[in-house]
Amino acid sequence: MAQHIASYYARTAAPGTDYPALSGKIETDICIVGGGLAGLSAGLSLAERSRSVVVLEANKVGWGASGRNGGFVGPGFSGGAERVLKTSGPKDGRALWDLTREAVKLVRSRIDRYGIPAQPVDSGFIAAWWRDDPAEAKQEQDFMAEHFGVEMEWWPKEKLRERLITDRYHGGLYRKEGFHFHPLNYARGVAKAIADKGGRIFEQSRVTGLELSGAAKRVRTAEGEVVARVVLVCCGGYIRDLEPRLSRALKPVATYVMVTEPLGERLKTAINSNCAIHDSRFDFDYYRPLPDTRILWGGGVTMFGEDPPRLARWLRKRMLAVYPQLANVEVELAWGGLMGYPAHKMPQLGEIEPNVWYCMGYGGHGMGTTTMTGELVASAITEGDKRWQLLRPYGLQWTGGFPGTVYGQLVYWQAQLRDWIHG
Repeated sequence: MAQHIASYYARTAAPGTDYPALSGKIETDICIVGGGLAGLSAGLSLAERSRSVVVLEANKVGWGASGRNGGFVGPGFSGGAERVLKTSGPKDGRALWDLTREAVKLVRSRIDRYGIPAQPVDSGFIAAWWRDDPAEAKQEQDFMAEHFGVEMEWWPKEKLRERLITDRYHGGLYRKEGFHFHPLNYARGVAKAIADKGGRIFEQSRVTGLELSGAAKRVRTAEGEVVARVVLVCCGGYIRDLEPRLSRALKPVATYVMVTEPLGERLKTAINSNCAIHDSRFDFDYYRPLPDTRILWGGGVTMFGEDPPRLARWLRKRMLAVYPQLANVEVELAWGGLMGYPAHKMPQLGEIEPNVWYCMGYGGHGMGTTTMTGELVASAITEGDKRWQLLRPYGLQWTGGFPGTVYGQLVYWQAQLRDWIHG
């Protein structure tokens, strides 16, 4: 029986509910495939609208990237603001961005409304500038303010160094909007809220077959079957070959996180801030101080796996490149996981057949944007809301199969080299 992998989040998770495996035949209005944050967010939005919902999860709720990530909840898209503006245009691009901002508020409100022990830290984000180029930062600041109404404050090197005790950064852009939290506790809390509203959740229930034609859709597992009017597929890096039209549009990409031992007062010798932090490179680090004085540090991606011992050394080396004063700090735990990346690095939302929806592609977006699409697809299914069509330009583009995987790794290495050349 699959359990959560060994991660800081699994070790510190609040007591939660274990849901049964599906057995036998049941009926529902809407069957959701996937118990990560996308499926759970959609499930709660549907349950809040009094719809009959079944969620099928192959392992445990929040087992994949939704329960292993950096815990950042902020607005925006992995593809970047410039790409959104270029592809969607000024009006729709701004509308999309505003939806992600509303989703951040939705996540925060659900924590309070449902009493979820997600340990939110409402401190905002710092984008720490890797290169000594304040003009580049100013250009970013002005662009975001003009096109998306995003307010950011420039902190010169001296001000930033009061909070991040390092000579590596040359200033930073501070954005108050956003927070960080315990993602696995949040995912489990959303699942509980669904169940409390009458939704049915089944773990250890990998979907083995889909019959999607006709008015009654059938979703099969090893021991059971769900008959539903609507099917919603919310899978990520672990989709495998479940539905070829969807599987071919996602590239599984591995990403990595570690946590240090508790630092106590030593934490303030490096990080004297509660903010979540990332730097300005393509191959950026992201990290945050945890409530128990550990540092959670993430960075790097690969199209192929890494063994945990090597992974811990590699992430520790990245941390020491920024904070050499932490040389005596031990890494307590390191882990990885797969994200689902579309070729265009934007969320994917739509129908492949009448009443067969997909909601996926959240690699690099954070927990806010994932929640956004869960709400959008729920309002589309129940109310005919057309806002989901803002994501139509970002469809099910083929990621290239194995050659695409190799190409993606080469592009990443090229970007790493560019980061190194520029400083």
